[in-house]
Amino acid sequence: MVDANLAVRPAPALLPALGAMTWLQALVALALFAPGVVAPRAHIEVWQLSMFSCAVFAVGIPASFWGGGFIARLGSLRIASLCATAIVVSMTLASFGSTAALLAAGLCLGLAFGPETPASAALLARLVTAERRAFVFSVRQTGNQIGAVCGSLVLPAVAIALGPAWCYAVVGACALLAIGLFEWLRPAYAGEVVPPPKLDLRARLALVTADRRIAMLALASMPFSATQVSLNTIFVTLGTRELGLSHIEAGMALACAQAGGLVGRLGWGLVAMRLNASRMVLVVIGFGMAACAALLGLDGAALGRSGQFAVATLFGLTASGWNGVFIAEIARLAPQDRIGETTGAVLTASYAGLLAAPALVSILDGAAGLGTAFFALACLALCGTIALIWEGHDKTRH
Repeated sequence: MVDANLAVRPAPALLPALGAMTWLQALVALALFAPGVVAPRAHIEVWQLSMFSCAVFAVGIPASFWGGGFIARLGSLRIASLCATAIVVSMTLASFGSTAALLAAGLCLGLAFGPETPASAALLARLVTAERRAFVFSVRQTGNQIGAVCGSLVLPAVAIALGPAWCYAVVGACALLAIGLFEWLRPAYAGEVVPPPKLDLRARLALVTADRRIAMLALASMPFSATQVSLNTIFVTLGTRELGLSHIEAGMALACAQAGGLVGRLGWGLVAMRLNASRMVLVVIGFGMAACAALLGLDGAALGRSGQFAVATLFGLTASGWNGVFIAEIARLAPQDRIGETTGAVLTASYAGLLAAPALVSILDGAAGLGTAFFALACLALCGTIALIWEGHDKTRH
């Protein structure tokens, strides 16, 4: 029923729900990164990757914004099953290989991408104590890195040995297995609760704008998300085209970045929990991702192999490591009976950054190259970090 509200019976165990929702995010990440990882073998151009990403986020934005109501009525785990079904359909479409099929796959994947984080936040928020929230949410967000690392290491080899279509088949098979898990767990997490009243567009926007702290989080998340998605989807092409890496080497460098993101999500969450300073942690992360994007964009080829792999790891540590602390901060600040809806509304801003990034990168790539595009992303990430600092400084003055 409604995972975002307090159930009338005692909350069930945390770990099974955490594992299921982590797997869901890993599946979404694996599906989202698959075209970019296999792009050199499948002859997918940058503009096609941008089109795919834009399609995902164009659908993901309204799916996230309005998904809170469906989460309230169907439950987080049923939403998870529907997300996994959308992944199966998306990968089936992508396997056809045409531009139109890739576009349709992106549109379908958006139906999974949008609701999965609000559904997870709604479920986990009622199962975890406030003290452990930042770390637990960070653990859940490692699903993104788990999916990305697996995709970066496995999918290029599968594409070379068997062809790109088999990469999509692997992702679809994993999603089918997940549906069985979600439906098996669902009865244990369905509580009898009173459905919340419906929220119209103005009420949903007010969830973000009524609290200045939440509004600034939403603003900063736009360039952070833009930087993250560009690392995940374009880095292999940047590596093979401008950094002098082979396809396998670029995939390994991206795997290092995602491994860094995995460590970052756990590490940043632990630091935020120990220091009780989530916003300060987000500021440090913002400076780090801006510095790494600038280094790679300005003269990444001069770094050498070891330097490139090191910077890629640090890039992932920051650009792919911020999400858990960010979601936990939203859950802390949101009305406790509106966590799913508030998370979805704030993520609308994040997804706007995801939607704009592929178009921006594609335009800058055509005009001045991918290096310039990554330097521009560094500047935007720096602006987002300054917004967080400014909000914190303004708060202390009052």
